[in-house]
Amino acid sequence: MKSTRHSSPFPVLALLAAAVGIVSAQSPTDSLDRTVLPIHEPKREPITTLDARDAKAPPRFEVKAPAGAPNVVIVLIDDIGFGASSAFGGPIQMPTLDKLAAQGLKFNRFHTTALCSPTRVALLTGHNHHANNAGAIMELATGFPGNTGIRPREITTLAEILRQNGFSTAAFGKYHETPPWEVSVSGPYDRWPTGSGFDKFYGFIGGETNQWAPAIYDGVVRVEPPQTPGYHFTTDMTDKAIQWVSAQKSLTPDKPFYVYFAPGATHAPHHVPQEWPAKYKGQFAGGWDKLREETFARQKTLGVIPPDTKLTPRPKEIPAWDDMNAEQKRLFEKQMETFAGFAEHTDHEVGRLVAQLDQIGALENTLFFYIVGDNGASAEGGPEGTYNEMMALNGIVGKAEQMMDHIDTWGGPTTFPHYAIGWAWATNTPFQWTKQVASHFGGTRNGMVMHWPKGIKGDGSVRSQFHHVIDVAPTALEAAKIPQPKTVNGVEQRPMDGVSMLYAAADAGAEDRRTTQYFEMFGNRAIYHEGWVAATRHSIPWLMVPLPPIKDDVWELYHVEKDFSQSNNLAAENPEKLKELQAVFEKEGIRNHVFPIDDRRSERFDPQIAGRADLLAGRKSLTVYPGMTGMMENAFINVKGRHHTVEAVVEIKDGQTNGVVIAQAGYFGGWTLYFKDGKPRHEYNFFALERTNIGSDAALPPGKHTILYEFIPDEAKPGTGGKSILSVNGQKVAEGHIPKTQPFSFSGDEGADVGIDAETNVSPDYPQFNNAFTGKIQHVTVEQK
Repeated sequence: MKSTRHSSPFPVLALLAAAVGIVSAQSPTDSLDRTVLPIHEPKREPITTLDARDAKAPPRFEVKAPAGAPNVVIVLIDDIGFGASSAFGGPIQMPTLDKLAAQGLKFNRFHTTALCSPTRVALLTGHNHHANNAGAIMELATGFPGNTGIRPREITTLAEILRQNGFSTAAFGKYHETPPWEVSVSGPYDRWPTGSGFDKFYGFIGGETNQWAPAIYDGVVRVEPPQTPGYHFTTDMTDKAIQWVSAQKSLTPDKPFYVYFAPGATHAPHHVPQEWPAKYKGQFAGGWDKLREETFARQKTLGVIPPDTKLTPRPKEIPAWDDMNAEQKRLFEKQMETFAGFAEHTDHEVGRLVAQLDQIGALENTLFFYIVGDNGASAEGGPEGTYNEMMALNGIVGKAEQMMDHIDTWGGPTTFPHYAIGWAWATNTPFQWTKQVASHFGGTRNGMVMHWPKGIKGDGSVRSQFHHVIDVAPTALEAAKIPQPKTVNGVEQRPMDGVSMLYAAADAGAEDRRTTQYFEMFGNRAIYHEGWVAATRHSIPWLMVPLPPIKDDVWELYHVEKDFSQSNNLAAENPEKLKELQAVFEKEGIRNHVFPIDDRRSERFDPQIAGRADLLAGRKSLTVYPGMTGMMENAFINVKGRHHTVEAVVEIKDGQTNGVVIAQAGYFGGWTLYFKDGKPRHEYNFFALERTNIGSDAALPPGKHTILYEFIPDEAKPGTGGKSILSVNGQKVAEGHIPKTQPFSFSGDEGADVGIDAETNVSPDYPQFNNAFTGKIQHVTVEQK
């Protein structure tokens, strides 16, 4: 049985008007055809009057939003589980969420895709993630339909629909929906935020950023963050959002706005001012097993899970807290204290935005979605966590002994941390598994609060209809009395997969209108259909082991209408129901371009392996010039583990020349060619764990010089070590050996810079800021051999 599709563009407005707790809404009174975008301007009859003084001008054509349309604000927190926040029974105090929930509605069967880019494209369009060609994060795009990373033109974002219907639109924070090979000054820009319907964008493009030194774009222009003491990106983006909504209310008070507010938090790195983790000192000494039990009890008391819910057991792949030694426990406590402080700090910043909306009189008629997680809590830190998350993303498992020296600075600028898997599992209570595991609700079920004082009489009650992020866009459109467009810019549109949730707001007992939903991520997959879930867990995020053939995966079956937590596998008892649901998954998979299923992870960072688009299109040489900064890895020559040279032609005035000629990435891994006291040097930084620095013993005389760096790998495999050779004007001046290299990725946010090392510094041999080259750079050529 498919989800009901209504012929009217406003299927439940009449219901809303009559239902208890829903304020009446007027039907649209304008005569505009809003199903065709852009909305056509009416034809004007020619004017024959000679003198303008004798003629009357026709009324000015202006597209305005339907009368009474609410503002729309979507807050999306990153990498936080169902059982983390206080509103859903967790240990982390999030008072803004609590307040909005008390005055609004809690949705406890709301779902995501199990990973960030896929969830975000689904949220922002109302279409399934594979239909958006976002089967995984953008950096892992492939050549297959469903995974190309390119949003098809038959899908238009909610932002563009609202913008063309008279809304002002803005996005702040994380934007992980742009193909990384398009993130350069060469564009194209039509899949950047400002090319995707947002008038304003202030934030970072990619999966994560350093909260202390972020890589920020204002529109399409790279900007450096202010160097103010205690700077933190979440505070900065909130300041910008407050300024923007205030200006909208001031200048165009009758024009509704749409804000997409997506902090980088609580995705790693877990960066937060230390006064916030200090609030949680000692609160996690009982460990993750005890925390899970405590959370489960609170969830039942709050009523956010049914009273007959079962707490799913800890899988054997996650260690028991009691098996950890004293030093491990001390480290792990610090990890969770930091994460909790990070989450509460983020909620505090959301609270500042909410307070400003209230102050300017906008909150009353703002449809506010507070989505607590774009997937389940993340286990990407590995069994013991990591002080440098890039290690985990490169498939390198961290060990506690590597991290003990960082415990006192955990969460500060010299760490890029992520907690241990046990905490992810605990904050996904009561479900199995974690982020990336799309087969189970630990990866896909997230709490959501809906708040709209003018449209919904919120009382803090729970809504348990089955819904998904694809349902947010249709909900916003129905609230605004705007139909889904049939054509946009001449392109026929694919009908949205989502359904509005306003019926559920109107009636807690209403029958579900989403009856089918597929899930798939890296081979982990499931199908929800009419109260049942068939699921198969193909892989575990932190286990870098050979995977079984996809065809051999073992399926499970859950009657989730009665089994909230997926605790009772009925596959053996009801094989016919399992077979029925597997057929539904296949049908939905074909319809949404899910096949072929791709279970590769870190190796897909390499575009040649993945088979996706590559900005450099197989070129082996790239010449760059001063002023070219922030070139991300997908817009730069891949030098990881490959035989390559870096040749820089420079002019120096004296023997005291300093600064960076070229650098890639930053403090937590990368490489740099620079001058210190007139001497050229090269440093390779392996995850801030090992550094190989070579350089000339003599300062160079004034004049023009050619500096050549060469890396010769030991083996032709990812992560290989190799010779490190530095030459000046054809003469070798230094040689060393790099024991090992970063195999797949340097950084998720920092790029390559010419003439400076922006954001964080690759080498401590020069300062984080004020490291610009004091000579003159003619050009730099990076070449694969």
